[in-house]
Amino acid sequence: MTQPTVPRLAALGIAVLLAGCASKGDLRRVEDQLVLSRQESARRDSAAANRLTEILQLQRSLSDSLATATRSFATLSAQLQTFRGDVSNDLYNVQQQLVQVQALTGQSQQRLTELRTQLDARSEQLGASRPESTTPGDTTASRPTGPSADQMYEASLGQLRRGSPGTARMGFQQFIRTYGQDARLPDALYFIGESYAADAPDSAAAYYGQVVSGYPKSARAATSLYKLGLVAERRKDIEGAKGFYQRVTKEYPASDEAALARDRLKSLGR
Repeated sequence: MTQPTVPRLAALGIAVLLAGCASKGDLRRVEDQLVLSRQESARRDSAAANRLTEILQLQRSLSDSLATATRSFATLSAQLQTFRGDVSNDLYNVQQQLVQVQALTGQSQQRLTELRTQLDARSEQLGASRPESTTPGDTTASRPTGPSADQMYEASLGQLRRGSPGTARMGFQQFIRTYGQDARLPDALYFIGESYAADAPDSAAAYYGQVVSGYPKSARAATSLYKLGLVAERRKDIEGAKGFYQRVTKEYPASDEAALARDRLKSLGR
């Protein structure tokens, strides 16, 4: 039921008074209704004010969030532009490096081919001109006339360091065939193993094994034995790997590889 408004109640009260029929009870009811109407109006005004305050606060919050999102978007856009620029520069640099590597590889391959041709020619010359006998102490007939041991070894090692394992392998194999008595023979065998390490671990292990068995006192022996343990780990042969690591610690206890082997044994639980 709709409450009477204040003007209507006032008019009603006046009418009652004028009519002379109003009693004190009637007047009290009119006054009570006036009070209730005022309280209801005040309550509605308060609720409307609170609602308006909430709306204003929500509006401010949304404005702040929008401003923050706008700033974040601007920052991300700037970072994205910078990232794109960096990626473009990096790609260009990589392309330039690839071109250089290809050029170096081609030159090195050509140089090794020339070396091999010279070595073959030298071998043929030696075979054709080798005397039946030589004076004791005369080494003229066996002295190499092509690239020296140092040249061939360093050229092959340089190829391995530049990331050309196949070319390096050919060079080291030729070094072994030509200078089989050189003190760096175990190093050459080790580096041939390294040239196979990434793609053919079984072949790598074969050369590491030659170093360990044929040159146990060389500087490469401990490293080769440790590498055999790593190859065994790659094959999931844990017991075999432990055996190689234990040999490193026992046979080469003062080597750097011995410390690495002890770490691997701990990792594998001995």
